[in-house]
Amino acid sequence: MKRHTPYHLYIDDYPYFINSHTYLNHYQMTTDFEKQKLLQKITEFFKAFNFILYAWIILDNHYHLLFKTRIGRDLPKVFGKIHSGYSYEINSIQNCRGRKIWQNYWDWCIRSEQDFWTHFNYLHHNCIKHGYCRKMEDYQFSSYRAWVKRKGKDWMMSVFQQYPIIDFSLDHDDFENDIE
Repeated sequence: MKRHTPYHLYIDDYPYFINSHTYLNHYQMTTDFEKQKLLQKITEFFKAFNFILYAWIILDNHYHLLFKTRIGRDLPKVFGKIHSGYSYEINSIQNCRGRKIWQNYWDWCIRSEQDFWTHFNYLHHNCIKHGYCRKMEDYQFSSYRAWVKRKGKDWMMSVFQQYPIIDFSLDHDDFENDIE
């Protein structure tokens, strides 16, 4: 039997990396308004549940977040509220009531300092990986610019040098075959 819902671990006060794709990978967030609306929902519900957002990126058909939970078992509530709130507002505006926008989310519990910074780098580099731009600072819908403003470009480059990006994406078909 194939499993369509990922396993989740719920750990209090713990850093997580999230990947969430749109339903059937459709390009649902193609405008600045749509991306800004998703960021607004993320920040709204992270604040409500006392989650700390470290880094983020929003692309046309998926997003990544690096954050820390307060209460781990709130994870599905937070993402349920983000996804349903976003879907309701966007579908209302676009007159597409009932349209499914989100597939699910996949979480990864960060296991070490190296794991944290490698995911931090992967997340910020995602706009280049998917061909949105040639330089991370050129992409508006990521926390990269905020980190450069906060810590400086030299600091960001040192993080990339110290914790190089690895491609830890999983081939979905292989994963499904492994759990059958």
